Amino acid sequence: MPASLKWLAGLFAASVVAAIVAGGAMFAQSRTRTRIMAEQVSGGSSAAGRVAIAAYGCGSCHVIPGIAGANGQVGPPLTKIAVRASIAGKLPNDPAAMTRWLEHPQAVVPGNDMPEQGVTRRDARDMTAYLYTLK
Repeated sequence: MPASLKWLAGLFAASVVAAIVAGGAMFAQSRTRTRIMAEQVSGGSSAAGRVAIAAYGCGSCHVIPGIAGANGQVGPPLTKIAVRASIAGKLPNDPAAMTRWLEHPQAVVPGNDMPEQGVTRRDARDMTAYLYTLK
């Protein structure tokens, strides 16, 4: 292979690597911005929310991205819950409604399939923060 082609191939390979690195950095920045915004609007911690979601066993009924073993088929999947228009088909999808729903689903929509789990206000805020990262 002529030297000029080797140089061109090396330049192309370096460009591909740079594009992959830049794309990864942009993805990481986007996820960080999403997490920060979710925590600001909910008043919770998404990291603590992830722990609370697992502790309350939400994944036994729901598919929840990022939660180990959360592959339940009883309730709706919570993928992209942050961009849905409503919660339980009845409530506007906003942080206050999400928190209220997680704390007392039977009081909000009597007779629905989601059981009361005794979720505390703090845990509900944290869980809301995590769920609002799912875009």
